Amino acid sequence: MNTTTTLPHGATLLHDPLLNKGTAFTEVERDAFGLRGLLPPQVTTLADQVRRSLENIRRLNNPLEKYIALSALHDRNETLFFRVVADNPDEMMPIIYTPTVGLACQNYGHIFRKSRGMYIGANDRGRIAGILANWPQKDVRIIVVTDGERILGLGDLGANGMGIPVGKLSLYTACAGIAPQQTLPIMLDVGTNNAQFIEDPLYIGLRQKRVTGQAYDDLVEEFVTAANEVFPGVLVQFEDFANHNAFRILEKYRGRVCCFNDDIQGTAAVALAGLLSALRITGRKLQHEKILFMGAGEAASGIADLIVSSMVAHSQVLHEARRHNWLFDSKGLVVKSRKDLAAHKLPYAHDHPECTSFLEAIRTIRPTAIVGVAGIGGTFTPEVLRAMADLNARPIVFALSNPTSKAECTASEAYEHTGGRALFACGSPFDPVNYNGRTFVPRQGNNSYIFPGVGLGVIACGAKRVTEAMFLAAADALVARVTDEDLAQGSLYPPLASIRDVSAHIGTAVANVAYREGIATVAEPGDLPSFIKRSMYQPRYTDYIRLKG
Repeated sequence: MNTTTTLPHGATLLHDPLLNKGTAFTEVERDAFGLRGLLPPQVTTLADQVRRSLENIRRLNNPLEKYIALSALHDRNETLFFRVVADNPDEMMPIIYTPTVGLACQNYGHIFRKSRGMYIGANDRGRIAGILANWPQKDVRIIVVTDGERILGLGDLGANGMGIPVGKLSLYTACAGIAPQQTLPIMLDVGTNNAQFIEDPLYIGLRQKRVTGQAYDDLVEEFVTAANEVFPGVLVQFEDFANHNAFRILEKYRGRVCCFNDDIQGTAAVALAGLLSALRITGRKLQHEKILFMGAGEAASGIADLIVSSMVAHSQVLHEARRHNWLFDSKGLVVKSRKDLAAHKLPYAHDHPECTSFLEAIRTIRPTAIVGVAGIGGTFTPEVLRAMADLNARPIVFALSNPTSKAECTASEAYEHTGGRALFACGSPFDPVNYNGRTFVPRQGNNSYIFPGVGLGVIACGAKRVTEAMFLAAADALVARVTDEDLAQGSLYPPLASIRDVSAHIGTAVANVAYREGIATVAEPGDLPSFIKRSMYQPRYTDYIRLKG
């Protein structure tokens, strides 16, 4: 926008969340835009509005009510919403994303107030480009899309899963400064197999069983093609697709368009970063570690693949690197003799007797680290944790499933059953733990440390593709922001208060990879870190009168 003539006037301006300043409109602006009398007479600052918003949110005791209140703020005034979140990430991120977003998605049809993002249904075949053209913002740089089949650890939530793209893109803006008008959440509504929702009169999605097979693939193909036609070069993040579709979709499109799957690649990078941080404490090398995963889906395979890539980058032979990673699924240890294995599990199917007990797998494989990504709460039992402590002076225990009800163990359980020796990371937030006179500060191994910075770097340099080297660079960049003081208190990640600095650092590393690989379309600046920081949106009000001058 270059002049005030491009802005709406009166109530229309107040009802535009991207432009609305509420009571912060100045006296001069109120006259210039026909706002006189439509607002209380007192002109307030953004800081005053933040204070008022925090008072109202903190007055609420129920996390879902806080989510609704923040969503309402988001719908009224985007600048204020992102100022509140960016200034208070430790308090606000668990509300707008995990763990509360899971509860919000389960109740999405019942708390629905105002549509945000776009819904593309299975009945929209042949007209998706036209539907996307209905979006009012034309400079869309990033889309987060889901089909709602595997929302967090909660399963098929259908169209109710829209809370995930909305939440992810809120974090892109708050954590990495992607301008809100450049983001677009999308739900591919292909139905749901969740009978509870189909029978719910307030369910917002298509009341039908999920579309599968060729019809499903054709819909995804049309969407990807249309997205790149309407928004050329857009970054597409695939989110919370079920395993049987997630791997196929990623492999089909990763070499064709600018895209990635956060559940596979983002989770991998944040887990690798946590592992590398833990090794700063133990003094061991990554190629000497042996990792056992509770779970064998998108997250487990993605993490194992990136760990292997990092090992190979440090001169380990590929097949040997894979031998250091083991998967455990619903039928037991993934071994070569099993005949029921999906393609993504085969690289980690090693020669070993079949084993259906996770505890027994620990005792025979003797891992240095266990990583929980199966979404089954309580699977890291006291016996499992004690077994890890018996094998390792500093056992690495990552309980990464979320929301909290799906966590493999709590932080206090991890420390208690390992004698305070666990190097612990979690997928949902836990409070500090006091054990034997020492205070441990476990930090959430949340993808929000990785994906916002990756998106920032990709968008800033106009990368044509998202490559594996970018996620390796992102993991290394994240580890570099973990201080010795963090490690001393058991924190394997930096504080969320520094998330925008972390994202800028990751964005710089990712853009560096793009320039090195020759896939950037923006001319390389002389000072890349400064260029990245300058490209970041800041949630502060624009002086509309000065724009006119």
